[in-house]
Amino acid sequence: MVDTMKQVEETIDALVKELACLDFSPPVEFVYNPLIYAHSAHMGYWQSFGCPPKEIMFLGMNPGPWGMVQSGVPFGDVGMVREWLGLCEPVDQPERVHPNRPVQGPACPRAEISGRRLWGWARSRFGTPHAFFRRFWVANYCPLAFMEASGRNRTPDKLPRHEKEPLLNACDLALLRIVAIVRPRIVVGVGRFATQQAQRALARTDVKVGQITHPSPANPRANAGWETLMETELAALGIEIKSAD
Repeated sequence: MVDTMKQVEETIDALVKELACLDFSPPVEFVYNPLIYAHSAHMGYWQSFGCPPKEIMFLGMNPGPWGMVQSGVPFGDVGMVREWLGLCEPVDQPERVHPNRPVQGPACPRAEISGRRLWGWARSRFGTPHAFFRRFWVANYCPLAFMEASGRNRTPDKLPRHEKEPLLNACDLALLRIVAIVRPRIVVGVGRFATQQAQRALARTDVKVGQITHPSPANPRANAGWETLMETELAALGIEIKSAD
């Protein structure tokens, strides 16, 4: 596990350095990188649950303003991270903070619905975090959260090409390194964008890539029984889910 954490630290450090060289123009006004200000919280997630290998890796797009932005954990609804994962690491602050998107860490009162759905499913199916993490890992493709002057979230796929390509290149390389550490047989993109990027980054590997529906409340399909839908999608990928004993 010591060697694993060293590899993870080196991968994160390299990604942070690559991303620090990038510039983003309006409408993006604020960029949060939880790998920097929530580094200890993110590493706590790895240290608690990241022991490889994992059979399946869920891959999200990037941090949500009430998820990983607050907790340092992918899809990290603060309540689920604290109450089910048992993680409650304090976080620092980004260099620039939008007044309508404060970073409150474990004290954040807002729910991150996508994370609540994903981790809630894991809890209902596996019972304990350690039972879930024996087979699964959860990561984000891009660690940056982008916000407009209004505070509106702007996803990486909406960036102009000249800003997006160097970002994707850096994230592709980091994903390759994380996959080499975690050693999943399949990477499951949570939503189309994450799936497309996994296919691009892992095209020359023997790792299978699949897709499930994103649990966002903005996705009508996710609001009509996401757990049942995603388990059907997992079954189509050859992933068997057994209820907790």
